[in-house]
Order: sequence, then C-alpha cells, then structure tokens
Amino acid sequence: MNIDGPIIVIENDLEDQFLIGETFKNLPYNNEVLFFEDGIKALEFLESTDLKPLLILSDINMPKMNGLEIRENVHNHEHANVKCIPYLFFTTGAHQQLVIDAYSTSIQGFFKKPASFEDFERTIRTIVDYWRECISPAEFL
Repeated sequence: MNIDGPIIVIENDLEDQFLIGETFKNLPYNNEVLFFEDGIKALEFLESTDLKPLLILSDINMPKMNGLEIRENVHNHEHANVKCIPYLFFTTGAHQQLVIDAYSTSIQGFFKKPASFEDFERTIRTIVDYWRECISPAEFL
C-alpha cells in the first residue's frame, strides 16, 4: 500500500468537500487530498498520473457518472496499479439494495457520512488507518 500516496475524493457537493478537507487537516496524515467533482475527471487523472493513491473515497449520487459506474471503470481498468487502489463509498444515503449493488462491484467498503463532526473524523481516521496497514497486490507490481 502506498501509505504516502494521495487520497482521491470523488465528491460533487462543495460542503462535503469542505468537511472532508477540514477533517483531514485535523488528522495526523501527510497525504495530499485530491478532490474531483465528478468521476470523469477522476478517471482522467488516474489514467494520466504516475502517482499511486492510497485510496479512493467516492460519493455514489453524482452527475455525469455515478459512483457505481466510476467503480466499474476503475475495477475494469487495464492497468493493475489502478485496479488495485482501494475503492470505498462514503455517501449520505444507504439502503439495502444500494449496499448490495455497491458490494457487487467489488468495493472495499461502504460508509455512511456521519452527522456529527466527531463521528465524521472518527470514520475517516478508521478508514485511513486500516488502509495504511493493509497490504495491496500493487506492492508486488
């Protein structure tokens, strides 16, 4: 796992982008946090960079391309280093069928955005700490 790699956030809501950015400022990580307002821009970045991101946090309900479609594109990407980036949903809505659909795309986690800032921060810390410890197939490429 590239523990120093950037964290990709695919989120079209500016308030949620701000909250996520402020949360990372309070946490002890040096990872750059890169925001993309839609999946098309995120995919263009992943195809054009040599950076190896630590993980992707993605909303589901977005214009142009929803989170499930973005995940499918990442999962089916021809380059293994892109396919191996942990992909997690971080979204406001969660109902049974959506969670089932999300896991059928081989995501690595589904998290509902908490209402309080403390819970929001705790959730982000849990996600990042887990993936900083995890070993990825990309480490052997």
